[in-house]
Amino acid sequence: MNPSFRKPPLGLATGIALAIAIAGGVAIGQQESTSTSTDRPDQATQVAESMPRADRSLLLDIADAADRAIAVGERGHILVSESRSDWRQVEGVPTRATLTGVTAVGNKAWAVGHDGVILHSPDAGLTWVRQRAAPFDPDVDDPQNGAPLLDVFFLDQDNGFALGAYALLLRTADGGATWNPVRVSAPVEEALQIEDDAVAGEDESWVMSEEDTLIEEESDPHLNAMARTGDGSLLIVAERGSAFRSTDGGATWQRLSLPYDGSMFGVIGYEGRHLLAFGLRGTVLETFDLGETWTQLDTGTDLSLMGGVGWGDGGAALVGANGVVLTRAAAGGNLLRHTHPDAAVLSSVLALAPNGTLVLVGENGVMPWTPN
Repeated sequence: MNPSFRKPPLGLATGIALAIAIAGGVAIGQQESTSTSTDRPDQATQVAESMPRADRSLLLDIADAADRAIAVGERGHILVSESRSDWRQVEGVPTRATLTGVTAVGNKAWAVGHDGVILHSPDAGLTWVRQRAAPFDPDVDDPQNGAPLLDVFFLDQDNGFALGAYALLLRTADGGATWNPVRVSAPVEEALQIEDDAVAGEDESWVMSEEDTLIEEESDPHLNAMARTGDGSLLIVAERGSAFRSTDGGATWQRLSLPYDGSMFGVIGYEGRHLLAFGLRGTVLETFDLGETWTQLDTGTDLSLMGGVGWGDGGAALVGANGVVLTRAAAGGNLLRHTHPDAAVLSSVLALAPNGTLVLVGENGVMPWTPN
């Protein structure tokens, strides 16, 4: 094992990386970037430019605040809409880094993205301040150095998490004024020592077979999304069949192995301990016991699923490559397949009403649409 081995960096624009991942059948972040944060070190702290067609640019996530919906994407673009149909770009966003995730609690909102950027809005997306920026530092030898954040999740207006590449997990208890790292996975050096001890016969319970993934890949997986169940438990889905759960509000985490060794890109939490996870090659997994057991659902597609929203007793809309949209009214129902006419990569979705109009975002911007 080569201790200096590291996974390639995530792509510049996560949405484009998603399209590459779909075409190549690999997980997010396993393709080389043609332009990294070392090429453009100022993107994290420059003000985003106003663009006349920002609503048709690459958008990666969408969330519903109390007063308006918020969508985020490339070049620090943030759009808002009170009607959820007419969108306008927000001026003065304090970053040009690609924004990959957004969430809201009431009218307080947070967005995260490349260069470790975290933004906060106190007024449902109308104004933003930068809470964190951590672009790549060439003098720091750490796989999380300059790592992009891929999702943000808040339990209430004070307590939240930001998660991303190389098992990066940050936690705040003061609305994002301060962010502290949380360990969910063994660091590479510790994992390598476990392997060395096993090879030397000091720990015969650990044996690496030819089918096992490289230890560095297993020790620091990219964390893609987080959800909370009705009983307050948390689940993170990650790459290479990895997941992490917490039953104490995120203070400690237990690693799980999913019954599918590909990456899960999203997860939806319901009442009880019910969760729906989705990701690579159209895979959808469902659990009613916080991951003790899983059932793989028939999706009728091998197109990767990037974003989703849930409602009621297991209702969901999932979106992904080539305009694919999967819907079901409730748990136990079949996933119905639809195709958006643009056939573009869809990255996230907002449901205006259960089984009704959806607001889709992706490589062609924001698109209200009602499946047939």
